Amino acid sequence: MEQLENFRQEVKSWLDENCPASMRNGADPAIPTDEVWGGRKAQYKNPESKIWLDRMGQKGWTMPTVAKEYGGGGLSKEEVKILNEEMWMIGAKGPLLSFGIWMLAPVLLEYGTEEQKKEHLPKIIKGEIRWCQGYSEPGSGSDLASLATKAEDIGEHFLVNGQKVWTSYADKADWIFALVRTGPKEPKHDGISFLLIDMETQGVSTKPITLISGKSPFCETFFDDVKVTKANLIGELNAGWTIAKALLQHEREFISKFGLASAMGSGGKDIVSLAKKHLGEENGKISNGFYRSEITAHKIKEHAFGLTLKRAGDEGGKASPTASMFKLYGTEHNKMRHELMVAVTGINGVAWDGDEFDDDEKNLTKSWLRTKGNSLEGGTSEVQLNVISKRVLGLPS
Repeated sequence: MEQLENFRQEVKSWLDENCPASMRNGADPAIPTDEVWGGRKAQYKNPESKIWLDRMGQKGWTMPTVAKEYGGGGLSKEEVKILNEEMWMIGAKGPLLSFGIWMLAPVLLEYGTEEQKKEHLPKIIKGEIRWCQGYSEPGSGSDLASLATKAEDIGEHFLVNGQKVWTSYADKADWIFALVRTGPKEPKHDGISFLLIDMETQGVSTKPITLISGKSPFCETFFDDVKVTKANLIGELNAGWTIAKALLQHEREFISKFGLASAMGSGGKDIVSLAKKHLGEENGKISNGFYRSEITAHKIKEHAFGLTLKRAGDEGGKASPTASMFKLYGTEHNKMRHELMVAVTGINGVAWDGDEFDDDEKNLTKSWLRTKGNSLEGGTSEVQLNVISKRVLGLPS
């Protein structure tokens, strides 16, 4: 206990000295805020965002449980809890958004060689390299194992040809982790490999995809005779499907957190304050009894879901098929939250353009539309139900 208390004091002192003012609660609203993804192409509206990333990355606290030899913080579960509590106390903003942290790093730790871990993990943790995910293809969505992008053995390299689609932020990423077909004669699940590809390699190109929400992170990604060294193969040749499934479990755990309002912008407004603004309030309560009841029930479910996620994390279990349960519930809950927000806002809840609508109302419309994609990416809700029935509950096919 004394050791943990000493660690808490160290964390407090370090945060006090190193967390910039604009990265805390109460920051000057005139200072622009950043979504910090890092990488070679990163641009920072607020220079203190970069300072905060560099300091946290140097400590390894963007991935605090990873061993120090790989650039992580080397902290215990109890120490990570203290770090999170102290960051919450000062309202410290997360230093880095990263597909490398949420998805790739866990599978590198489990399946990568020592050389691959030491090459890639420190750069992920410090935000030096930004990653994107190359899974879905035009003809391979829910049936991912039918993918056709191929990697041909040409000696010391693979020659990659094919196309990926719905590649989030591919136009901004430095590297991509991709599934490729290396065993064309094997059954479809047995001929897939997991490959890391530098996006600056000759023959790699991207094209943005426009969405109905008016903003889109998605791209098409093309590989035309792309040479990739065999050192970038993760795991065994033709054994990538096992890695792919493990990564999907980590991705689904990440997406499930969209079910918590604290993890999702929700158009810039909390649902309670939004309801009070548009429906009125009496004695500090939402005046409309029906929506007061609906929102209360929703918030209770959200709180219970948050406690369940915390309990699952505290138990320290690896990602498993139960991630499908969290992903299903979290994304459907997030859609319901936005449906309620649009409902209490009335016609302004589907605002798109025009001076009569404020920016929060326009952003709410875009966020509401975007939630529809949350229940598709990482495996649709229907796919999650199949995984839950077969892998979690053990029901017959």
